[in-house]
Amino acid sequence: MRITSKGEYGVRAMLELAIHYGQGPISISAIAKKQEISEHYLEHLFASLRDAGLITSFRGAHGGYELARAPEEISIGDIIRVLEGPIAPMDCVAKDPVFCTRMGNCATRVLWKKLQTSMEKVLESTTLAWLYEEAKKFDAEDDSLCNASITKSNEE
Repeated sequence: MRITSKGEYGVRAMLELAIHYGQGPISISAIAKKQEISEHYLEHLFASLRDAGLITSFRGAHGGYELARAPEEISIGDIIRVLEGPIAPMDCVAKDPVFCTRMGNCATRVLWKKLQTSMEKVLESTTLAWLYEEAKKFDAEDDSLCNASITKSNEE
């Protein structure tokens, strides 16, 4: 499985929402600017995340987006599944596997299943709260986009 820009940008945008959790909605333009992601692209990602119940949207002058649950209740696996689909390194180990004539006696399929299990374990045990704590460890002079956003958020 390869994480595309959908997964990468989705996780970064969700981290931004975790940084601002409990402070009210944040506008999509603010998220786009802080994370250097196209607003138009974020709108598409957020539509999927909203439909999946991971974020909530608010209309109006002070509208925007916020997490639908606490950061410790949202795993990176939740986000990746919504934006990228099943966590499977090969089609033969997906939830609805693509039929292969060798599926019943394929030693490499055992390897792919083991890899899938490891990937799922990491993505499910890693929450937005953990990622936020990791992001806070970066030095203030680091050029990390997440860090710049955290520093500004903490000063507000």
